[in-house]
Amino acid sequence: MDSIQNRITAFVKLGAFLSQFSQEKIAKKESVEFNDLFFDGFKHQIKLAQENNSWFTKDNILFSLESWSNALTKNNLEEWVSKNSINDAAAKTVAIVMAGNIPLVGFHDFLSVLISGNAVLVKQSSNDKHLLPFLAKYLEYVNSSFKGNISFTEQKLENFDAVIATGSDNTARYFEYYFKNKPNIIRKSRNSVAVLTGNETEEDFTKLSNDVFQYFGLGCRSVSKLYVPKNYNFDAFFTGMYAKKDIIGNAKYANNYDYNKAVYLMSEFDLLENGFLMIKEDESYASPIATIFYEYYDNEIDLKIKLHQDKEKIQCIVANNFIENEIAFGETQNPKLWDYADGINTLEFLSKI
Repeated sequence: MDSIQNRITAFVKLGAFLSQFSQEKIAKKESVEFNDLFFDGFKHQIKLAQENNSWFTKDNILFSLESWSNALTKNNLEEWVSKNSINDAAAKTVAIVMAGNIPLVGFHDFLSVLISGNAVLVKQSSNDKHLLPFLAKYLEYVNSSFKGNISFTEQKLENFDAVIATGSDNTARYFEYYFKNKPNIIRKSRNSVAVLTGNETEEDFTKLSNDVFQYFGLGCRSVSKLYVPKNYNFDAFFTGMYAKKDIIGNAKYANNYDYNKAVYLMSEFDLLENGFLMIKEDESYASPIATIFYEYYDNEIDLKIKLHQDKEKIQCIVANNFIENEIAFGETQNPKLWDYADGINTLEFLSKI
């Protein structure tokens, strides 16, 4: 493979290509390379991705594309790689087993493998199979050295040197056994939490609605659990959530809301709900769609200890001046390139295989 700078340039060009696809509008830019070949085709892939997976709404796909366009700038990429030692040793083949819960969820791993000078072997989820192969083809056009170093398979993974696999806690056990003789990163299920103190502003809660509802709450960076002080009044929280009231217009979300509500009512659980979101007191981190769990805390020190003990289950902690490495309200779905899933530095891992 060629130099790190050339690889960075290729991904910057991909970022420019993706900048044509935003939630505000899809608009062709004359300055983007190979647009005549790829622009209309990618619009079609977006349509196919929507048809293949009804959780992949046009808005959610475009949100993901816009996020990646914002991330793939020369400054971001250079700052990211400068934090790590990337050696241009002989390229290894790294297999990636991707999840399919949100659009392009495995793109960071894909980017990491290629930017580090390695070859990538991708096994996609059937839920998210349309976007990435097309973007890979674009990369091969803007940098021909990628040709032969990007491959996709639906078969059993073979002939690879290391693996990055993401799945549920159940599939992780299978991955750990199956890939035990290879250098690996095995990611399990994680969820994100928000710590509320009662001092939040109306704006905080409106921003938090993005952390709760983006991608229908299906991402590991989606807030699925609240920690609140004893006798907490949820009125202000529900007021903030109201910004996303139109989500109930999605048929699949509405079906999940109705189903989960019926189950809770039959079980005689105590619920608070507003017509499109339910909150339920529960110690679990992973809540069903259209539901957020909450738990009361007595004091901040005990809560910090609990969050530390459960760090393997938590992706993000949303809070305001509560804990180290917290994420501001409204920012969970805007990670930087160096905000690694599960806190595992992918580039560092790749440098040691």
